[in-house]
Amino acid sequence: MKSGEKHTLDRLDRAILAQLQRDARISLAELGKAVGLSSSPCWARIKRMEEAGVIEGYTVRLNAAALGLGDTVIVQLTLDSHSDEALFAFGRALADIPEVLDAYLVSGDYDYIIRIAVADTRDYERLLRERLYKIPGIRHSKSSFVLRGLKNSPLPL
Repeated sequence: MKSGEKHTLDRLDRAILAQLQRDARISLAELGKAVGLSSSPCWARIKRMEEAGVIEGYTVRLNAAALGLGDTVIVQLTLDSHSDEALFAFGRALADIPEVLDAYLVSGDYDYIIRIAVADTRDYERLLRERLYKIPGIRHSKSSFVLRGLKNSPLPL
């Protein structure tokens, strides 16, 4: 299956995905019981969804503040050029900055929306000077510090 191609999911597939989004470490036996399947057909469905690209991987949620990254910054950026080369180079440069958690090419007044994790305002100022503003082609940026997260949800199934 190609990236972005829609995969047809039935009720059981959706139930499996909902459980895995809640707890990716759930045992196969517990997962099967929760969705009304035995372990073997449950496992077969999971493998099929992995192969189809519906399940991209498994991860763990970490507490950023407990790891010394207590601030999240949302940055809106505009580039000087919108050529394929400029967009590719900018994306490659962002990929090399570990503090950049997410980056989206968007429509509207800005070209990109970026989510960054930093320790504090001084750490963000360092990141701007040493990394972000050294990327060629940035015309304008606007930064907003996240005061409080209100919602971080799994995908609606």
